[in-house]
Amino acid sequence: FSMSAPLERPPHFLGRTINVVTDLTVEEQLYLYAKTRRLKDAMNKGKTDQIEQFRMKDLDLNIYLLFMSDSKRARNSFLNAAKFHNVKVNDFDTSSSSFSKKESITDTVRMLAGYTPKQSIFVIRSSQEGTCTWLRHTLSTFAPKIGIPMPALVNAGDGQHSHPTHEYFDQFTYLEELNWRRDEIHLVLVGDLFHSRTAHSKADGLKIFHRVKVDLVAPPDLAMPDKIVAKMKRQGFEVRTFRNLDEYMTCDTKAKLWSFTTLQWERFGDKLKERQAQLRKDVTFRMEWIPLLAPGTKIYHRFPWHVDETKNTVPVEVQDTPLNGWEQMAHNMYATQTVLLAMLGGHIGKDYTPYVEIIPMGVPTAMPDHLRDSRKIKPLENGLVIDHIANGRSVREIWETISKVRKYLNLNVVASHGVFESSRQPTVYKGIISLPNMKELTHSEVRRLAAIAPECTLNMVENDIVTVKYRLHMPPRIYGFRDLGCKNQVCISNGKFFESVSASFERVEGNQFMCRYCTHPHAYQDIWQ
Repeated sequence: FSMSAPLERPPHFLGRTINVVTDLTVEEQLYLYAKTRRLKDAMNKGKTDQIEQFRMKDLDLNIYLLFMSDSKRARNSFLNAAKFHNVKVNDFDTSSSSFSKKESITDTVRMLAGYTPKQSIFVIRSSQEGTCTWLRHTLSTFAPKIGIPMPALVNAGDGQHSHPTHEYFDQFTYLEELNWRRDEIHLVLVGDLFHSRTAHSKADGLKIFHRVKVDLVAPPDLAMPDKIVAKMKRQGFEVRTFRNLDEYMTCDTKAKLWSFTTLQWERFGDKLKERQAQLRKDVTFRMEWIPLLAPGTKIYHRFPWHVDETKNTVPVEVQDTPLNGWEQMAHNMYATQTVLLAMLGGHIGKDYTPYVEIIPMGVPTAMPDHLRDSRKIKPLENGLVIDHIANGRSVREIWETISKVRKYLNLNVVASHGVFESSRQPTVYKGIISLPNMKELTHSEVRRLAAIAPECTLNMVENDIVTVKYRLHMPPRIYGFRDLGCKNQVCISNGKFFESVSASFERVEGNQFMCRYCTHPHAYQDIWQ
């Protein structure tokens, strides 16, 4: 774990299948967004050397685009993302290929995978739901049988089931608009919420935020399915429902992020034909409402204007106002897909560790004042700073945690440490350890630090500049510490039995841990003797 090559490991995402949003954990999604932010920042500033770090540049790697249902926008975005990487790209023409001869997608993908001795990535859009999950199943036996790496599979939309990559760039855009803060989001969804798979996927995608408020605006015929609303509520989302925008505009607290979905009349047949005009009016934004919106409000719509005017719900005049958020989202679509392909191709992901979150920084920043103040901590030009140790705990607990960190990371080096008042939260205290000229921690040391001081941050400093910042989360397992002990007096790991069994705990939920041997439950603070 060093400044030049942090957390180098085998590619974590190589050959993965992305069929639904949750095929990437929250931590993995945050990794995707952090990397996308770096790529986008490099692109915006023309930093060629940094852009090149994201490019796979491997002509033995194949990316296949199989779009069996039409979506020019998604197809073109993925095509350009694939071409960015300087790999072999095959934009498969399903209208004049083996599909026109009634060959199954299973046979086609197996055949194409067999042509690729190295890694292959398939981006698939199909009207058949669950396509990528099935292909993952069949390829898991086919690939090792013929001696090829497991192909990566990306669902670019399968019927009404899922469109995970759309959700990923949606969430990236929301994070960007919220200045990368995840403490809270307030979003309003407007339109045909009954059919919109992008609206349904918000039940999973919004889990990256700690507090979620969702307003659902749709008349009963277009309302969000009850099972999706129930899922949101089970996950702790605050959900409000409104029958139309007239009703929504009268409420006191309106969201600053607006997501409009397309009216999919074709899915209703003739059922709603006579009421289309009223239903459209119920979910159509009016320019007269602009003064009622909070400053900084953004409107997102993947297809703001259609040839079929009965589907249009955002006035064309909005395009030239600060409300226009969809053009920025379109750019984010390309950047997010570019990084995702690099992850699945194994080019990005060696520095991923489940309990280590890369904090997106954009431009490297000068050392914060509280880390430069010689009255608080020994200032350093180069080295590591461990900050926010036991943040918010009692002063005694913070000192005990600092002592554990120094003990178990064997930090018998020139350093300084202390307990200080938070610069952002008066009366809240935290610990800081400053390690001048130390350039790296081992994987074991990072794991131990995460276990002892979860939610601390690790700052890598070069020439008085914080170049990389990590937040360490509670790891899934805690083991290997002499101070650990199961509270169950008859557990085999209890020292009185002289079995030389080291205590080991697995996190089951939140800060709750279970003994690996007797499954006795513990709070985090109770696993330490």
